[in-house]
Amino acid sequence: MISVNTHEAKTRLSELLSKVETKHETVVICRNGKPIAELLPWKKAKDPLRQSHKLKKVKFHEDPTLPLSEDEWPGVMR
Repeated sequence: MISVNTHEAKTRLSELLSKVETKHETVVICRNGKPIAELLPWKKAKDPLRQSHKLKKVKFHEDPTLPLSEDEWPGVMR
């Protein structure tokens, strides 16, 4: 973790961003010795539509989109 004051952060911004990007460093920016912000590596968003590797083994034996018949509904739901 790198800690810098605001003036130094402005002066060395490109260098600090490079360290965050390539070395996955965290940079803490301080004002009057107190932390006020962090520069962190950007995390890539996961594709919510991508199938989970855990679900690849799941197999449906029936079509879950078809409506249930009267006999298939629980008695309290009829």
